Amino acid sequence: MRIPLALALTGAALSGCTVIPPADPARMQSYTPAYPQAGAPAQQPAPPPMAPPAAQTQAPAYAGPAVTPPYAPVQSPVQSPVQSNAPASELPPATPQPPLTYATLGQTVTVGGPRITPVAVLEDSRCPMNARCVWAGQVRLRVRVESGRGGEVEVTSGKPVTVADGTLELVDVRPDKVAGGDNHGTVAQSAYRFGFRFMGGY
Repeated sequence: MRIPLALALTGAALSGCTVIPPADPARMQSYTPAYPQAGAPAQQPAPPPMAPPAAQTQAPAYAGPAVTPPYAPVQSPVQSPVQSNAPASELPPATPQPPLTYATLGQTVTVGGPRITPVAVLEDSRCPMNARCVWAGQVRLRVRVESGRGGEVEVTSGKPVTVADGTLELVDVRPDKVAGGDNHGTVAQSAYRFGFRFMGGY
């Protein structure tokens, strides 16, 4: 009676429990735990595979016409002056200027061909050499001419007048006027020297 009673109690105790079957040795040998075991070195996870670099495409070379940037200044071609290819021997010679002939008041001199005599100074409004003026001024001179019809003519500095078959010009007047001093910028009549030039057929 004791054995059946013990078996009945054992069955009643195990009726509410789950029976775990014994482990299979073959499965235990191929099982690898997911967690590191004590004393075993930790394994580093393998890095993910790297994607191959993308191939670089090069833009095709521009084969069209050249384009000028809007900011680039456009330079116009420099035109060189027209030069004559004729040899120097064929060019017309420059007309030489005759030298000046000087005379004082009352002195008769030959200027190129006609004989002239300065008679009187009518005006001397030249700017003094030590002053600044708006106008350079001029000299007006009465001159007696002893050629052709003769007589007296009025000559203004820098303005040729017709005499005989040419022109007579008062080119230079000396000395220069100086502002200040005892003469107050004027020139003595005896100090004047007039330079004449005659251009004509004489």
